[in-house]
Amino acid sequence: MGQRKGNGPAVRQAVEYDLVELVRLRALLFENLGGHFFSPASADDDWLDALAVVLKEQLTADAVRILVVDGDGDRDGDSDGDRGLAACGIATIEQRLPGPHLRNGWIGHVIGVVTDPSYRRRGHSRSIMRSLLDWFEEREVARVDLYASAEGEPLYRELGFTDHPDPALYWRP
Repeated sequence: MGQRKGNGPAVRQAVEYDLVELVRLRALLFENLGGHFFSPASADDDWLDALAVVLKEQLTADAVRILVVDGDGDRDGDSDGDRGLAACGIATIEQRLPGPHLRNGWIGHVIGVVTDPSYRRRGHSRSIMRSLLDWFEEREVARVDLYASAEGEPLYRELGFTDHPDPALYWRP
């Protein structure tokens, strides 16, 4: 799978068994981001079902990498032994047109890295990101883009991410 060597939590590729936890962590990501862009007025939970379907399809896709770190104990304290996932990270590779700034046209995207609050500050996001960066390097990706939360930005900068020269705009039909 191409993981950077060193100490840190064990990172593995997600499997179908992880789907419920992947959906839980992805929902947690949006709860923490806030703002009108991530919380439209008509938001309800029907997107979670669509997310589960897409994640299941993407688990084995060549251009997608979904990595997880397993939890190490009873996450919610009710002594039922649920381990759950401590963290996950999702990345994709997209083929764009090559150019002088993008020789082979391959662009990587870190779609999201999220750690369950009870597992934060243990190096899970760092381990996932290092493994994703290895994957991008193995695939000869020319550039990797991501959107950083205020909490995640220091880690991404430490890993070599810098400000993007293009202004980010979006449009919703």
